[in-house]
Amino acid sequence: MRILLFLLTNLAVMAVLLFTTKVLGLDAAMGGNYGSLLLFALVFGMGGSFISLLLSKWMAKKSMGVHIIDPQNFNNSDERWLYARVEAISQNAGIQTPEVGMYEGAPNAFATGWNKNDALVAVSWGLLQVMSQDEIEGVLAHEIGHVANGDMVTLSLIQGVVNTLVIFLARVVGGIIDKAVFKNREGNGIAYYATVFIAEMVLGILASIIVMWFSRFREYRADEASAQLVGTNKMVAALKKLQNLKENPALPKEMAAFGISGNSFLSLLSSHPPLQSRIDNLLKY
Repeated sequence: MRILLFLLTNLAVMAVLLFTTKVLGLDAAMGGNYGSLLLFALVFGMGGSFISLLLSKWMAKKSMGVHIIDPQNFNNSDERWLYARVEAISQNAGIQTPEVGMYEGAPNAFATGWNKNDALVAVSWGLLQVMSQDEIEGVLAHEIGHVANGDMVTLSLIQGVVNTLVIFLARVVGGIIDKAVFKNREGNGIAYYATVFIAEMVLGILASIIVMWFSRFREYRADEASAQLVGTNKMVAALKKLQNLKENPALPKEMAAFGISGNSFLSLLSSHPPLQSRIDNLLKY
């Protein structure tokens, strides 16, 4: 269903943009090439996002050095307990048990995967060392909430749409500036490429604000899913523990939006809401 939404959303975007350019006469002014430009934007904007989604588990394992727990051959009691809790919470959430892994790092956890029944949930050794079992359950339920809600797919859909818009609109603006302002009538001049570069940077920042707004919104939803699955107190306790840690949990850029915690120097570009805001939301939930 989400893949169908993925395709329909982009067809709708293409149709609206094509209609707008025809109504405004921009396609004629640009030599009627906007259809090809939209296809170009779609391939690179949506294609990159879709490929990243399909490769997300593989990239996460490689970039984070995740050790996958083998349910047929547990190495220790920690692995046995962790897998058992993920399995039980997943059954409660109505999804297949994700792959379960552990990695070296500061206290954090993440979930990823292109399909809610083919996902990965991983926690750091740092998190296992500083949190109680109840707190870890809250974190696991939060990550499983992301999986059950289909957040990875939805975020990729949104990222792909805004990528398509950025690529398309930057080149439209570049063409208008090149021909209307600099009166270039022979192909694309230097003004076109300079304008496209600047427009992509500006539009890219605006696009990131949209994507990060959704990322913060889904953190609240995953917190609420955790409260439903294992109880509000466990998730609140986990967030308070993160709040009290001196070391700020960190993940690579590619995985930051999928972690239990994150930060940014600008709130509009942060993938996660403030921890206190999430705690307050849960206490009202």
